[in-house]
Amino acid sequence: MKEPNKGGGFWNNLRQGGMPSAIASMRGGESAQQTAQQMAFIRSLMREKRRPEVLHTPLSKLETVIFDLETTGFSHQHGDEIMSFGAVKVVGEEIKEDECFYTLVNCQTAIPANITELTGISEEMTKEAPSLMDALHNFMSFVGQSVLVAHASAHDKSFLNAALWKTSKVQLTNRVLDTMMLARWLEPQRGNYSLDELLAVHGIPIYGRHNALEDSKMTARLWVSYLREIAQRRQVETLGDLYAYLSRA
Repeated sequence: MKEPNKGGGFWNNLRQGGMPSAIASMRGGESAQQTAQQMAFIRSLMREKRRPEVLHTPLSKLETVIFDLETTGFSHQHGDEIMSFGAVKVVGEEIKEDECFYTLVNCQTAIPANITELTGISEEMTKEAPSLMDALHNFMSFVGQSVLVAHASAHDKSFLNAALWKTSKVQLTNRVLDTMMLARWLEPQRGNYSLDELLAVHGIPIYGRHNALEDSKMTARLWVSYLREIAQRRQVETLGDLYAYLSRA
């Protein structure tokens, strides 16, 4: 069998690990081309190495994206999917209220009645929403290389990783911080570290719970509250310092 010409873009894509986007581009049509471009963008973003210099960034200047996902259940391994993304940018202690992100997702799976009751999101609402690929591409464009912050981040990170693998065969490379871990370090005496409990303790008004954007905004206020407490303690100045303290907590 004749060896294919390896000078072309398709074979270069294959050799460089870009098989999903290369195959998508073969399917033809504007939609397939757009999907291929989205895959290529996400894969390129995730291939970027974590910049070690970020660890030297003072927390007072750190660029973060506080995010939340709403999902159809609690296990992506059993078919649960992302229904919505929400996020807000924060620089140091400044919440950028005008730099927010929100989208529903056409999750293409049944949404249980109890989840609709909890989140206010119904199957009817998601039918005309962007596909997972479109929503994920737009979300990752918003995030860029920022440090991600979430409350009880294991759930959100696992669903985000599942979505990245499903659409683009990559894993999340952004650094992720968890406000629950911060709470356990700064307030070890507490018996309850739920978001509702911590918001109430810190005097942060609770509204729109289980809406991805509103939860992100409230978590952002909690994050800023912890940053101020950390600054007062004068033990931690940089992102690297914070990771070191959290690893010992």
